[in-house]
Amino acid sequence: MRKPVILAVDDDPLSLALLEELLAQAGFQALTAPDGSVALQVLASQPIDVIISDLVMPGMDGLALLRQVREQYPSIPFIVLTANGSIDGAVEAIHLGAHDYLEKPFNADALAITVRHTLAYQHLMQENAQIRGLLQERFTFQSIVTASPVMKQTLTLAAKVATARQTTVAIYGESGVGKEVLARAIHFAANGLPNGFVAVNCAAIPEQLLESELFGHVRGAFTGADKDREGKFSRARGGTLLLDEVGDLSLALQAKLLRVLQERVYEKVGGNTSYPVECRVIVATNRNLAELVVTGRFREDLYHRINVFPLTIPPLRNRKEDIPLLCEHTLTELRQHLGKPLPGISQKGMACLQGYHWPGNVRELRNSLERAAILTDGELIRPEHLGLNNGTHPTAASDDQRVTYTLTLPATELSLAQLTSQILDITLERCHGNKSQAAKLLGIARKNFYRD
Repeated sequence: MRKPVILAVDDDPLSLALLEELLAQAGFQALTAPDGSVALQVLASQPIDVIISDLVMPGMDGLALLRQVREQYPSIPFIVLTANGSIDGAVEAIHLGAHDYLEKPFNADALAITVRHTLAYQHLMQENAQIRGLLQERFTFQSIVTASPVMKQTLTLAAKVATARQTTVAIYGESGVGKEVLARAIHFAANGLPNGFVAVNCAAIPEQLLESELFGHVRGAFTGADKDREGKFSRARGGTLLLDEVGDLSLALQAKLLRVLQERVYEKVGGNTSYPVECRVIVATNRNLAELVVTGRFREDLYHRINVFPLTIPPLRNRKEDIPLLCEHTLTELRQHLGKPLPGISQKGMACLQGYHWPGNVRELRNSLERAAILTDGELIRPEHLGLNNGTHPTAASDDQRVTYTLTLPATELSLAQLTSQILDITLERCHGNKSQAAKLLGIARKNFYRD
């Protein structure tokens, strides 16, 4: 196992020899330099894990060496040695970026402990840098792959609002389109780390518990409240709180949320103390809040309060140009996750993916690919691996070559011509523009697809 390399710098030969001996006894590889200039030569010649330097030296002193090291080798931790009465120099060194200091005279244990703590700190910083890099790949806007002009515009707008930390963002989109992914990207762009991102699914928590979940409660607030409890607004302090499925909030909780967003304060259930809201709030929903306002199921004042900066993620069926990119991105992750080779998707498999309606959007696409990746064994993914023909949307032709569709019809201004046109368009899309195949699926003449 490689020993950590420690560079000791001191103009006093006896002190330098003592440092070298004590470092070797502690299990380190010790290198020495009599002044700052020689130390820089050693640094240029081989990797160094920690530098220990005296402050007072002729020529380039310890502070000058520290400045050079911070400029040229910013990741190498620096420990300064200071004599009695020169603590001010040690404080200045800490301000310049030194990790720690040791007062002379020091003993072997103090030296070993300080170096080990410094090495542990450096190891932690390296791990944090690696984690930051991995998280940046996963949570930044660049990690959201798209070729869709509409989706690109949404990402552009999201990047602009990310820096406005006090602005409430409303993300609209069907289930599975990636609303939380976009919310995390906004948070990451503003905070630099995923710490402080707290998500609450408002539809998954019973109404009687949701208020406590959001704001916390004090002891005795209700039966079973045997101690104070922190809420999500508190846990998201300094970060971002995502209120997912905000359209499912009760009217009573809507009123309380409105007050919190307007006054930027909240109270725990059963308490009288006001706490400041110190997080950004992002709301997400798969429902049309404007329609809920019309029907009286969502407060109009809250709607306008949360709709400050709306972002809409289009469904996958409206951006099928993203499917090949999403497939490759997902397969890359699955190769690492499953630890098996995944050559790719066959031409028929891709045609099946692009011809499907995707009611579950990106989430369903990932699930289908994960299932297919498990079923395959070093072969291309084919249609039979994907398991997409579930009968709820355009499916494979039956024996009489007809296809069943599920359509959402407008409540007013519907004509037979409009309905017919929708069916023709959907069928033609499923057949990738092949009019003859579409005509066979519907059992009609090909000429019906030639419209003005």
